[in-house]
Amino acid sequence: MKIALIGYGKMGKEIEKVARSRGHEIVCIIDINNQEDFESEAFKSADVAIEFTNPMVAYSNYMKAFKAGVKLVSGSTGWMAKHGEEIKKLCTEGGKTLFWSSNFSLGVTIFSAVNKYLAKIMNQFPNYDVTMSETHHIHKLDAPSGTAITLAEGILQNIDRKDKWVKGTFAAPDGSISGTNDCAPNELPIASIREGEVFGLHTIRYESDVDSITLTHDAKSRGGFVLGAVLAAEYTAQHEGFLGMSDLFPFLND
Repeated sequence: MKIALIGYGKMGKEIEKVARSRGHEIVCIIDINNQEDFESEAFKSADVAIEFTNPMVAYSNYMKAFKAGVKLVSGSTGWMAKHGEEIKKLCTEGGKTLFWSSNFSLGVTIFSAVNKYLAKIMNQFPNYDVTMSETHHIHKLDAPSGTAITLAEGILQNIDRKDKWVKGTFAAPDGSISGTNDCAPNELPIASIREGEVFGLHTIRYESDVDSITLTHDAKSRGGFVLGAVLAAEYTAQHEGFLGMSDLFPFLND
């Protein structure tokens, strides 16, 4: 398979290694200094492009890839609120293809399924309140993380007493804390922490007067994200539309 890379930071370099190890060819690498290569024949020859950049440029990258007629896999977050419906429509009605996930890790995929299952059970026990927290490295620009939002949406789909997530406290890299976790009974607060070089730590906590139940996923490296992204690219090369982890791993639909 011919793969193009959009974004050549730490994730991009790791994806290149894993893709080559699985027998794929990297035909084009686009970063900040060679944006004109979106129009190159090398980029257009790709079966799929894998994009890991940041919220400020992700949408623009999508549009350039779509214009070039290249299918896309992306793990960039922070763009969905503003452009989500437009991108989905381009894929479902406009013939474009995007496989998007806030997190490509198999472990997080399993964690997400367990999260939904637990939420279905906890819907029967209103004496438990639910909160979330996420911790990432100091370079991450968006908060809450895209993974936290996806997990929160999985809870909201299954717990009737909660109908929206809200930003909770934010602990900045300098140690300052802003915001609050105090919210209305129908709201699910997500606290965010930015410290060190943490790859990703997500915790969901159900608490009552007598006990608490906690689910946690702690990423030890980028390895899980990278392999998942390449697996998604292999899937996307053979499929079309607006795709996600529930397409790659059908057990998420159970």
